[in-house]
Amino acid sequence: MTNHLHANAVPAPPALAQRESGSVRQQDRTRPAGSPLRQLLATERRRHSGLFQAAAACAALLGLASVGLLGVSGWFITAAAAAGVGGLAAAQAFNYLLPSAAIRLLAIARTGARYGERLCSHEAALRSLARVRPAIFGALCAAPAERSLAVSTGEAVTAMVQDVEAIEAQLVRRSVPWTAAAGVLTGLALLAFGGWPPLLATLACCALLAVAGWQGARRVRRAAQASRAAMGALKDELAWLSAHDAELHCHDLAAWAGQRVAAQDQALAKAQRRQLRLMAGLDAVLALASGLAAALALALARDAGAPVAALCALAAVMTVESLAPLLRHALQQASAHEAERRLDALLGDVQALPSPAPAASTPISTHTSTAAALRLPALTASPLQPGEHVALRGPSGCGKSTLLETLLGLRPAVRGTAELAGHDLADLPVSTLRAQFAWLPQDAALLAGSVRDNLTLGCGHASDEQLWAALQDAGLASRIQALPGGLDGWLGEDGTGLSGGERRRLALARAYLVPAPWLLLDEPTEGLDAATEAVVVAGLRRRLAVTLQGLLLVSHRPAPLALCSRELPLCTAATAAKGLEQAGIEVVY
Repeated sequence: MTNHLHANAVPAPPALAQRESGSVRQQDRTRPAGSPLRQLLATERRRHSGLFQAAAACAALLGLASVGLLGVSGWFITAAAAAGVGGLAAAQAFNYLLPSAAIRLLAIARTGARYGERLCSHEAALRSLARVRPAIFGALCAAPAERSLAVSTGEAVTAMVQDVEAIEAQLVRRSVPWTAAAGVLTGLALLAFGGWPPLLATLACCALLAVAGWQGARRVRRAAQASRAAMGALKDELAWLSAHDAELHCHDLAAWAGQRVAAQDQALAKAQRRQLRLMAGLDAVLALASGLAAALALALARDAGAPVAALCALAAVMTVESLAPLLRHALQQASAHEAERRLDALLGDVQALPSPAPAASTPISTHTSTAAALRLPALTASPLQPGEHVALRGPSGCGKSTLLETLLGLRPAVRGTAELAGHDLADLPVSTLRAQFAWLPQDAALLAGSVRDNLTLGCGHASDEQLWAALQDAGLASRIQALPGGLDGWLGEDGTGLSGGERRRLALARAYLVPAPWLLLDEPTEGLDAATEAVVVAGLRRRLAVTLQGLLLVSHRPAPLALCSRELPLCTAATAAKGLEQAGIEVVY
């Protein structure tokens, strides 16, 4: 647990001053050149190289057409004006067909190139990200349970949405250097009509912009990082305070909470103002460089005639302006680098995983009729036989929930903690453990979706009859029947629309549907009134008689404990916690 006070925040009352900090943001900030994300993106770039190359070609054509269009237009307008001033003969001799055709061609080429570049770059980026998002989701799922469970919902959403969008923008902007290069080369070619002086002057302005832009970009990136950090702190503050809304109102701390939010908001506004000032400064430098280049080109090319001088002035402006997208691309790289670092922290965890434990030499049956015996040497010398109903007893904090999570593979098993079919749990792959146990945790999560969506997480191929049977045994069938849509009735985030007891019984019904030999129930009737508890216990007794599943029950209530023929005490809380911590197991209190 870490203190949640920020430097400019209002001090917190002692009871609320401590909370967990985001785990992903505490990751190492280094990002190796051969990072997992870069390797994945390199593979996708090779896979869609044709689209990326087409986008680069269209981008180059866009830069050429944009600069050429403005330069030729300036020359044409000035030359036509000069021909008109020169008299009737000069006007009649002036060939306006070729330049006007060139202008139309360049305008059409610019429009088509812009469309083609956007189409190809976004197509390539979206196709690439169609593989990146599943890889990130797979990384979250494949990471060690203690690592996955430590990732908050906000961090997971940030990785799947905001960070992936930053990578998408980076892929889309891969063609920006081609636009800038084509624009600069085309502008310099047009400037050559005015001689070396305007060309060199424009190059000097470009160099001035590059140096100022590089220095400014570094400061803008630092300011952008500060803004993102302030935004993250504000989101964390709001999320934390929202989660403790009831406690804050109960203890009359609403004003204190408002002060904390206001302090974080002021810090964010200050960081954003600094970032905007720096970006405005870079825009001013760009405008200054463009104006200076135009003035110098116009003055240095005056001896070549007014039309050529106008061409050089406009070409100089567009040459300098061609560097603007490149400058903005450099500024936006900061967010892309931060996104890469966070995504690498997720993808890197999977690559660093040890090889999965080898499967048992003899397959362990998942059928209740031939299920394997479970041994807990630290608690009892006799094994727990298939179909046996056992209660884990002990005071709060003695490690009962920890033991259940260890059996499921959610926590690393210390050798000698438990055995299944004669195999030490530490030697069994997680897939084998998950096939042996169905689980109801203390704080089961529900999805925003239909009742059916939440139930079929336990058994994807369950029929409607099986779903209703599980709901009946959990004492929830009549409530679900009353919902609009029944099994297809919609539930909000974490089961919004159901009471706390109803959410718990829906999670219990989900556990009932898992076809596993052992049922692990952690406080299944907690928070239920006596009448509802009796219904749930009767349903559990009825179901166990049919499925012949073994039961490991954690409960402090006598009604569900009456189902168990055997109790395993986990000693005192202090003794158990000390023993488990010495064994390297973190205790869930």
